Amino acid sequence: MMTDETKSPGAASTASPGPTPDPAPSHREHPHRGVRVSGLDGEEGPKAFYIHIEALPGKENQVIRMLEDILGCVQEEPATGPWYAVRYSQTTFGIFEVFPDLAGRQAHVEGGGGDIFRDVERMNALLAYPAHVHRLDVLMSKEVFTRR
Repeated sequence: MMTDETKSPGAASTASPGPTPDPAPSHREHPHRGVRVSGLDGEEGPKAFYIHIEALPGKENQVIRMLEDILGCVQEEPATGPWYAVRYSQTTFGIFEVFPDLAGRQAHVEGGGGDIFRDVERMNALLAYPAHVHRLDVLMSKEVFTRR
């Protein structure tokens, strides 16, 4: 059973949603390298990325514009499947994106979205610390939304 801690009296969490970023926000270093990657490529099969993004205070709208730029790039990538940009809090964002295989994920890395993350100057101007890219294996999925 899932509980909604936001409705429980006195329940407050300071932990960021999603995989814990590393380094923690209290250990900020500027300039930083722009992006950090963890996880393995794994066996062949469906793949995904979860990217944890922490905006510098006051740079949230520029991060949203960056996410829009990345979406513009992935629209033309045939091997990029479901793609979501999400916001967890005022400064915490994430991207979840799925690929049919290792080759599709690698093509995405080499494309325009990857170019945006390789722009270290832009990343340092917008992000509190490097975006943390988690390589993931997709175990199961529901491919479409049910229409009502």
